[in-house]
Amino acid sequence: SDLQKQEERGELLQPLVFVLLVVCSVLLYFRVSLMDPGFVKSEEEAKADKSEEQSMVIPQVPSNIKMRRCGYCMVKQPMRAKHCQLCQHCVRRYDHHCPWIENCVGEKNHPLFIVYLSVQLIVLLWGAHVAWSGLYFEQSWDWLQHNVLLLMSFLLIVIFTTVVLLLLISHLYLISCNTTTWEFMSHHRISYLRHSESENPFDQGVILNLWRFFC
Repeated sequence: SDLQKQEERGELLQPLVFVLLVVCSVLLYFRVSLMDPGFVKSEEEAKADKSEEQSMVIPQVPSNIKMRRCGYCMVKQPMRAKHCQLCQHCVRRYDHHCPWIENCVGEKNHPLFIVYLSVQLIVLLWGAHVAWSGLYFEQSWDWLQHNVLLLMSFLLIVIFTTVVLLLLISHLYLISCNTTTWEFMSHHRISYLRHSESENPFDQGVILNLWRFFC
């Protein structure tokens, strides 16, 4: 049959890989949106000063900066944590609250969020290529009537691709500097950055920043 011939020629491999990428993207979406982004729990107050994050940043941060208690959930905030009023929790290494996934992006799910964006970008670029390959332009009303849905799909994919690409690039840049979106946008309001001698006390070089983040 035609299906068997296509399978023998390897023509079914690309659609299969595309479907697997789409499924992987959906699973990553649910994983990132449902997982704990790094909520600070009240029972961790006694151990906050000895946490891994504290041990790494204490030598680089002025000694007069003390841990403060959150005015909303009343837990001691570790360094780089912030209270999210939408999630009603303090989040370790808070980056931002993403309306796309309806969850915070923080210490625990930030690396997986980057993986999700990368897979999503591949799916969108592949979809844009498929949509573009199906378009053959003619200056006629009949052509527009028959291709309007495909043309709109292509334009919509291009918009989403641009958004995801810019988001991924911005996150990779911030990760390479070992800073977060919140710290980058609110540098003048954060005490441990405002009183620091260096502009970014957490920066340890691009390679080490990326290694510590992903590994």
